[in-house]
Amino acid sequence: MSLSELRTVVRSFLAAQPAASWARFSGELGVAGLAVDERYGGAGCGLSELAVVAEEIGRALSPHPFLQTAVMATAATDDPELLGAIAEGALTATVVLPGEHSCVLDGDRLTGSAPYVLDAEAVLLYVDGSLVTAEPSARVPYETMDASRPLTALSFDGAVARPAGEGAAWERVRDLAVIALAAEQVGGAARCLETATAHARLRHQFGRPIGSFQAIKHRLAELLLVVESARSAVWGAVGDPSAQAAAIAGSYCGEAYLKAAGDSIQIHGGIGITWDHEAHRYFKRATSDARLFGPPRSHRARLEIG
Repeated sequence: MSLSELRTVVRSFLAAQPAASWARFSGELGVAGLAVDERYGGAGCGLSELAVVAEEIGRALSPHPFLQTAVMATAATDDPELLGAIAEGALTATVVLPGEHSCVLDGDRLTGSAPYVLDAEAVLLYVDGSLVTAEPSARVPYETMDASRPLTALSFDGAVARPAGEGAAWERVRDLAVIALAAEQVGGAARCLETATAHARLRHQFGRPIGSFQAIKHRLAELLLVVESARSAVWGAVGDPSAQAAAIAGSYCGEAYLKAAGDSIQIHGGIGITWDHEAHRYFKRATSDARLFGPPRSHRARLEIG
């Protein structure tokens, strides 16, 4: 299947079945196992396919745990059991990176907490240079501003930890996550541009479409440049997924999405403040995404250090 065909299939599914379960989404389309080796039941695809699906998920504001499961977990572990369950859509998984938790290992016992974790069933943590999995003693879901991105607080009180394989180093997992998140941000920003442009064609003032006014024309043209530049940053990182390319994508795309979501609300005449329109949902996702793996300035700081 080509990338364009994959995009069409995913977009059509998310539009027709917005409330479909992860098991159905991953089962019918095989997206959970895109990056999983074929010997474990996956498709053996690469970052290009992951980026296409991520962009469509961002465009649809889908709550599916694709980022943590299909991108991060499949890169972090090489455990056949975990990968097989993920590939068949029977298990969602999340990865907790160093600096995102206070956990310590005492033998095979894990104690500590992870205050903000992307929600999933299995939990994989990088602790003391190793990747382990453990069942949290407690899970406390947050009532987040962005309901489409569930976050959970986890605590471990002497939980049994077992090795979860030796996949990619945590820095590599972080960079892949940043690139996939940037692809999601491009999808959301492109959708904001699309709806704002459509509104500018349909909404009339003084007997003319508001899109005929110079101020709106200029704003939409500038927004198109921002969105396409963000897309270029993502696909540049997909083609060369280095730490530097990931930092560039993370820095630019987070701000691009915030601008697109904000401009969409303005072009809609402030309609984003009403629950009857989707504009506020994109603004909330853009705001939460901009903090997920560090704000844009933290990615720029990594560029300066490098």
